[in-house]
Order: sequence, then C-alpha cells, then structure tokens
Amino acid sequence: MREVYGVGDFRYEYVEGWGKLPEGIRYLECPGVAVDGQDNVYVLTRGDHPIMVFDREGSYQGSFGQTYFSDRTHGLYIAHDNSLLVADDGIHTIQKFSTDGTQMMELGARNQPSERWGGEPFNRPTSAAIMPSNGDIYVSDGYGNSRIHVYTGTGEYKHSWGSPGIDAGQFIRPHNIAVDDNDTVYVVDRECHRIQLFDPQGNFITMWNNIHRPDAMVLWQDHIYVGELNGMGGVDDAPGLGHRVSIYDLKGNMVCRFGAAEEGEGPGQFIAPHGIAVDSHGDIYVAEVSYTIRGRHMDPPRELRSISKYRRVSS
Repeated sequence: MREVYGVGDFRYEYVEGWGKLPEGIRYLECPGVAVDGQDNVYVLTRGDHPIMVFDREGSYQGSFGQTYFSDRTHGLYIAHDNSLLVADDGIHTIQKFSTDGTQMMELGARNQPSERWGGEPFNRPTSAAIMPSNGDIYVSDGYGNSRIHVYTGTGEYKHSWGSPGIDAGQFIRPHNIAVDDNDTVYVVDRECHRIQLFDPQGNFITMWNNIHRPDAMVLWQDHIYVGELNGMGGVDDAPGLGHRVSIYDLKGNMVCRFGAAEEGEGPGQFIAPHGIAVDSHGDIYVAEVSYTIRGRHMDPPRELRSISKYRRVSS
C-alpha cells in the first residue's frame, strides 16, 4: 500500500527515482527548482550542468548555463512570462534567461561584491522575483546584506529597503522572495523563522512567525509552499527541526505540513530543502542542498539525494 503524506486536499505520494540522469552527469546538489507553463521542470545544480531540464515524468531533456555561473548557484525563479531568474551568491549576480538557455540580462558587478552590510547591491544575493503588473525585479540580498533591492524590468535601479535586525522590515537573512498577483512582496527571513509581507515600495504589511528556517518558497494558486531547512549549528541533527514542507494560505494559516522528524533520503524524508516548485497538477518538486549540509562532511564525502517529486493524490 502506498504511503500518503499531508492532509485533506493536500495529500501527496513520493515518486521513486524521479529525475534520473544520463551516464556521466550528476547533480552534486540542487539549490533551486522551477516549473514553466508547459510543466517542464528546471533544476538548478552546483555541478557541471548548472540548469537541467526535465519533462513532468522526469525524463532528462538537456541542460544549459555552462560558463555563466560559479559553484554557488543559489536561487531559481520562473516568472509569469516563463523567463528564469538565477541568483549566484558566488559571483554576486542575478541573471535572467529564456527557457531555451539564452541569457537576457545580468544584474550586479560580476565578482565585485558591494561592501558587506553596506546596503548597496549586491553582496551574495539569494533570490529574485518579477512583479507581474509592471515587470519590476525584486532581489533578496542575502548573505552579505540584509536588504531588498528593486529594479525596473530593463535593469535600472529603483530603490531598496531593509537592514540587519529582528524588527518589522529588518532581516537577518532574506533568503527567498516572491510577488503575488496583488503586488504583495513576500520575503523569507530565514534566521528569524518568519516570512514578512510588504507592498511594492517596501512598506511593511504583516509577518508570519514560527516557520522553522524557511529556505524555499513558491506561490501557486492561492497558497504558498515553503521548504524549511534543518536546525542551526549545535542542533542541526535534532529531530523535528525543519527538513520539511509546509503549505500556507495567503492569510498565513498553515494547511499542510509533511516531512519526517528524522532527516534522510527515503520517501517522506528530507535533508536540506532549499528550492520548491509546483506544477499545473499540484505536484511538488523539492530541491535540496544535501551535499553542503551533510554529504561533504562524510568520510569519504558523497553526493546525496537532492531532488524529489511528490505527486498530488486525489481525495
């Protein structure tokens, strides 16, 4: 009998072996994942094939992005027009691609970070999103800043907000960003265990607390899907701290959560969720930085599972 995870309208089964690769190609690990309007799945990796493309069933279609990125690719977002935004905190850029692999734009001075905590773009940016109503680009910046930056769709700088701290409108680590159809901007503030909501100018609206190290986030229909990272140093192996998926309505009410208390590579288990996507059927794809969190510390180091699919089950 198949095992089903979740509750009510949000019930899922693990898809064994989704995303098998051709001989000689490996993920290493997957910091991001996104799905286009045709249910093609784009997986961001830290291997030699930075952006891999699969069909919905998990058949490998090819890759692109070689020579464009460092080994610290970080966030992947797909916009309403199917363009892809890729954050690379190793070279301090946000790059925009078409789904055929053509680079369309690059924001940031490659390999020239701004002053750490200085507030100027960019110092290790984490993610970017596009506002559908006007095409503006919102960037979470990230590891060396506690800041949100806004650009026009043509790449002209507009304004920024945020500073280090725990008050409303401040961030410890803005790790992911999304924009809904009402122009509300959602920012994952990972180390504060919360998601903050803003208007397009950066005015604070509200915050949702008690979300364990939210790392990944995607809007789909009238819900937000969140991947939660494991515990921090000293409690990083504690059961029940993160390594799970949570689903919220747009008022911040949790409607579903799944993920075993113990981390792992089995069905229903996660190690380090870092990217999340949902296709037109409601199936969930979870990308993980399992090598960074666990695999590189093993003796000898080894690659761990870093992409998985959960198929939505009809009630």
